[in-house]
Parts: sequence; structure tokens; C-alpha cells
Amino acid sequence: MSFHLIAGDTPNIWLGKFNIFPEDMFIHGISTRHGGFSHSSYSSLNLGLHVEDDAEHVVNNRIEFCRNLGVDYKALVTCQQVHSANVAKVTRADKGKGLENYEEAIANTDALITNEANIPLMLFFADCTPIIMADPVHKAVGVAHGGWKGTVKSIAVKTIEMMGQEYGTRPEDVLAGIGPAIGPCCYQVGEEVAQQFRDSFPEFADEIIEPASEKGKSYLNLWQANARQLLAAGVLKEHIEVAGVCTACHNQQFFSYRADGGRTGRIGALICLK
Repeated sequence: MSFHLIAGDTPNIWLGKFNIFPEDMFIHGISTRHGGFSHSSYSSLNLGLHVEDDAEHVVNNRIEFCRNLGVDYKALVTCQQVHSANVAKVTRADKGKGLENYEEAIANTDALITNEANIPLMLFFADCTPIIMADPVHKAVGVAHGGWKGTVKSIAVKTIEMMGQEYGTRPEDVLAGIGPAIGPCCYQVGEEVAQQFRDSFPEFADEIIEPASEKGKSYLNLWQANARQLLAAGVLKEHIEVAGVCTACHNQQFFSYRADGGRTGRIGALICLK
């Protein structure tokens, strides 16, 4: 399988990994909901500071997740995700932004990129799509938050475009992993959302939208929507790995906003250039 879970050093911590990222060049991982300090709806490895969890628990969760991946927690960079298509370039001056205080995270941003080593980039998810990207040629990395709003605005493609502008990244060199997110089995949307995808992506709309039996509703495939955008942008098919794991179906393993009734924690998707 292209996506798999491996046991961390801490009991009950599991790390989601793709095969496509060379381990001698990149550190990456996607968390599950197990092995942390949080309680009740946020049990137990909630990594999001923007939900109503105890901040001390979240910080301890982040420390453990980073330790299990082998990255420097103090260098971590996060952002305040707003379902935009905004991409921020991260430099050494940004190290620690959002580390222990949500208000100090990079504002109004849904993707981060860097070409500086040892700066872990992490975004947060509970059904939205994590997209991790790496350029082994120009030694650059990126991570994007692909909810439906970001996906319809082509957040992953905009991330690669900015990597190209800043670092010389070419789409054909990009390696991409599309992480666990709500699947087409569970992601029912209204006609207004479905129509936005038809208008934005007429060439593959039939591949990502399936009408539901309920009138005015459809099922949306965010995994495929992001994968097809990457292909259209020039990323090679063999350079894209899709986890194919539905967070709503597997909400005992991952946080799911829909399956958990809107009150839940966040998994993290992290990548770092060595």
C-alpha cells in the first residue's frame, strides 16, 4: 500500500506514512487520534489549538508527535487556516509560529512552503484533505489544506505554482501524498457546492461528483478532485499517492468533523526538509 500506519515510540501513537517521499531527504507524517493527553471529544492526540481543548494538552500532544517523527518541536510552523487558497513562504524567521499560541500562527493561510532544512510545516484536519508535497530536485516542501473551498480554488496547484516561483520547482518533479479525508462514500454536499466543482473542473466533473438518491444532493470525491488537479498541472501520475482512507468511516482512528458531530480534535499533516 502507498499509505500505511507505523507504530511510534510512544505507546498508542501511530504515524501515517506514504512510500513516495525519500526518507533520506524528507521527514513526513500524518497523525491519528491516539496516544495523546486530551480528553472527551478531543481524545486523545488532538493537535489543533483552535478547538475548545485544553491548550496544555494540545502542546503536549504536539511535542509527542514531533518527537515520534524525529523533528525539532521548537522549529515547528503552523498557520490559521481559513479555507482560502493563500500560500505562505516560510523562512527561518518564522520558526515557532503558532507553536503554543494560535494567535501567533501565520494568519489567513491554508498552505505553507519552504526550502529551508529542519523547519517542520504542519497543518490540521478533521475531514478536509491533507496534501503533502515535496520537490527532491530543488529541495523544497509544501503542505496544503484541501477542504471543499480550498479544493475548488485549486489550493494544491497554487502551492506548487508558488514553489515554482520561489524555488524553481517544476510540476513534473513534485511528489505528492493525498492523506486521509472524508471520502466519496460519506461526503454529501448540496447542489450549490456540486455546481461550483462542475463549473471549475468541467473536464473531470463526472469523476468527482456522483448524484445522490436524495434530490439536490451529491457525493463529492475530494481525493480525486485534488489528484486530478495535480495531474492537470503537470504532476506525474506515478508521483501521486492517495491514502484512500475515509476519516468519517474510520473516526475511531482519525478525527472527523461530520462523524463526530462537529465537536472533535484535529489530526496533523507534517513535512520537513532534512
